[in-house]
Amino acid sequence: MEQSINIDKNIENKFSLLSQEEKIAVISHGVAVRFSELNNRLFLAESKVSFFEKKYDTKLLELEKNGLPDNADFEMHEDYIMWHHWTDVTKKMEKQIKSLQAIAKYGVYRK
Repeated sequence: MEQSINIDKNIENKFSLLSQEEKIAVISHGVAVRFSELNNRLFLAESKVSFFEKKYDTKLLELEKNGLPDNADFEMHEDYIMWHHWTDVTKKMEKQIKSLQAIAKYGVYRK
């Protein structure tokens, strides 16, 4: 843990030595790359959630409301756990994307 803090401080120190122009370029390019990664992860998560919705012909909220059927097998219990996981990932990715949009709206900095 301490080593991680030292690395973070070293990066911050080196970053602070960059020119303002270079800082903006690094941040804007980094945001663009991260934005792409988050969108890819969101697409995967939404695809997984959609798969479960089609497989069980219901939404997770509806299943939560009604509960698992009495005859739910092992596979459905496992799917239910994974369905929750991918729903959580979807929410997390949406939140992270939204937080980056304030920066991403400025586009990629070019000299």
